[in-house]
Amino acid sequence: MEFDPERQSISSVGQIGDSSSGGISAEKEPLIKENHSPENYSVLAAIPPFLFPALGALLFGYEIGATSCATISIESPTLSGISWYDLSPVDVGIITSGSLYGALIGSIVAFSVADIIGRRKELILAAFLYLVGAIVTAVAPVFSVLIIGRVMYGIGIGLTMHAAPMYIAETAPSQIRGRMISLKEFSTVLGMVGGYGIGSLWVTVISGWRYMYATILPVPIIMGIGMCWLPASPRWLLLRALQGKSNVENLQQAAIRSLRRLRGPAIADSAAEQVNEILADLAFVGEDKEATFGELFRGKCLKALTIAGGLVLFQQITGQPSVLYYAPSILQTAGFSAAADATRISILLGLLKLVMTGVSVIVIDRLGRRPLLLGGVSGMVISLFLLGSYYIFYNNVPAVAVAALLLYVGCYQLSFGPIGWLMISEIFPLKLRGRGISLAVLINFGANALVTFAFSPLKDLLGAGVLFCGFGVICVLSLFFIYFIVPETKGLTLEEIEAKCL
Repeated sequence: MEFDPERQSISSVGQIGDSSSGGISAEKEPLIKENHSPENYSVLAAIPPFLFPALGALLFGYEIGATSCATISIESPTLSGISWYDLSPVDVGIITSGSLYGALIGSIVAFSVADIIGRRKELILAAFLYLVGAIVTAVAPVFSVLIIGRVMYGIGIGLTMHAAPMYIAETAPSQIRGRMISLKEFSTVLGMVGGYGIGSLWVTVISGWRYMYATILPVPIIMGIGMCWLPASPRWLLLRALQGKSNVENLQQAAIRSLRRLRGPAIADSAAEQVNEILADLAFVGEDKEATFGELFRGKCLKALTIAGGLVLFQQITGQPSVLYYAPSILQTAGFSAAADATRISILLGLLKLVMTGVSVIVIDRLGRRPLLLGGVSGMVISLFLLGSYYIFYNNVPAVAVAALLLYVGCYQLSFGPIGWLMISEIFPLKLRGRGISLAVLINFGANALVTFAFSPLKDLLGAGVLFCGFGVICVLSLFFIYFIVPETKGLTLEEIEAKCL
């Protein structure tokens, strides 16, 4: 946002609510510009604030890919290298879902500490937990220690998926914010493909599962060092200044230094004016008041929670975990020679996810959030009904299933995949952003666990065809939610989103 000393091109956004419910009053002087100038920034300066948080997302994706191969290695009598390889299905399920339980714990922890320690320190803590969790998992002498390592790693995932999109959103220039946060999802998919690939290399080696987790150890170290080097989010510093949490002048100067590092030489002379402008905008939208837990469920904060929670809920209950679970059998039915090797199938789908996420990254700040959501989810509806029809009517035409599977994966990565995380990072008011995103992440992982655990019994009860058609119906409902509830935030600053969209 360029500083405008005259501040003549401003307009009132009207009364959105009262201050007691987290809203803003029309009696305050309007400060949010109707049309703001693009923010000046240096490309080289804008890369590190995305890159190091995105390493946390890469570690999340790597865990998904590597664990699918690690369970094969652990259960092998000849290749596991352990005496407790004879695991029950419940034991294998605990290994697979251990990180998910940890992520749920991490989301709850983030709710309590995120706004106190800040986004940067939260990511440093996540990197530490990634490192310790991977080490404990790799050297685990017994099953119980292995699970402890998995849960610790999962807590790091929960903290990362909470803090990374928030830090990127608060530090990225508004005109490339969507691209930067979508690249975080790209990093997750890249890590997933890397996990499948590295896992396939170690899966035939004795104790290969240990090497799968040990291979990634340098990444959390790099992530932690990088986050120690990066500055704190200037908006978090200014929030603390507004709410009187420390010396206001010192926090304001720290925010100026932070903004100069994040934008580079392009704003060296105007950083102070931009910080003053952000402070004024934050005060205008009511960020100067201390937030209470109850505010999450009132006024504009409730609307933000509805948007964010709804998106991440539909992200999971529209069948994404289940469709990917069914992918090997679909491709095997179609006669693919690689179908017997689950790792190669996963790599194939991972590469497709990677390509489509890359397309989303390129176009999201040009087309906007809503067009990609509406178009992508519409494609998911078609693909899910095609999958359901295959299992009910056309099971002798496997090409239908393959086409539907590829269409689903591609459309998901254009829509819910990256945009769900993007919207939750930018829609919450600053003073409740930490708590709001932690609730949204909790909903995401909770819904993922529910769909994962409920899929098999529902498939046995209803049949795969009816189940996929049911997911299609839920997708249709999500289209109504997107059309009537989700706003367009393309090109808006975070303060403008709060004033105009909530």
